Amino acid sequence: MTLRPIIIHPDPRLRKLCDPVATVDRDMRKLADDMLATMYGAPGIGLAAPQVGVLKRMFVMDCVKDHAAAPQPMVLINPEITWVSDATNTYEEGCLSVPDQFAEVTRPAEVRMRWTTLDGKRVEEQFDGLWATCVQHEFDHLNGKLFLDYLGPLKRQMITRKMEKLKRELARETF
Repeated sequence: MTLRPIIIHPDPRLRKLCDPVATVDRDMRKLADDMLATMYGAPGIGLAAPQVGVLKRMFVMDCVKDHAAAPQPMVLINPEITWVSDATNTYEEGCLSVPDQFAEVTRPAEVRMRWTTLDGKRVEEQFDGLWATCVQHEFDHLNGKLFLDYLGPLKRQMITRKMEKLKRELARETF
C-alpha cells in the first residue's frame, strides 16, 4: 500500500465530474488499498478518488470512530443514490482536501445507495447518522462538489483564502 498525496482545495481536479469505473481490475483494487491507507493515515473517515488525483467514480470510507471497535472499511465503485429521506441531520463536516476547516452542513438523515464492490457485485444499502453524511459528502466529490458549496459565500471565500495561503506555505517548504 502506498500513501498518496491528498489534493488541497482550490484545485480544478476537485471540481470535475468523475468518469465511471469501466472494470474492477487489479489497478482499481490497488487504488482502493492505497486510498484506505491514505484515509486512515490522514486520519479521516472518507476519501474520494478525485482527492488523490484519480477522476474515477470511487470512494472509500469507514465511520467507526471507536478505536476499540473493529474497523469497517468500505469501497464504493460507481455509486448512485437511489433514495433520500425527507428528514435531515446537521453535522459539522470537514474534508481532507480542506484541512482543519469545519462547518455545519445539513443533509438528508438517511440515504440508500447502490454501488459495485471490489468483487464486481452490485449491492444496495441504507445509511443513517454519520454514515449517511459521509456517503453523501464523498458522493459529492465524484460530482465536483465540496462541502464548502453548502456554505454561505463569505464563509466559503474565507476558507478558500485560508487554503490558498496553506498551499503557498506548503509550496515554500518543498523548495
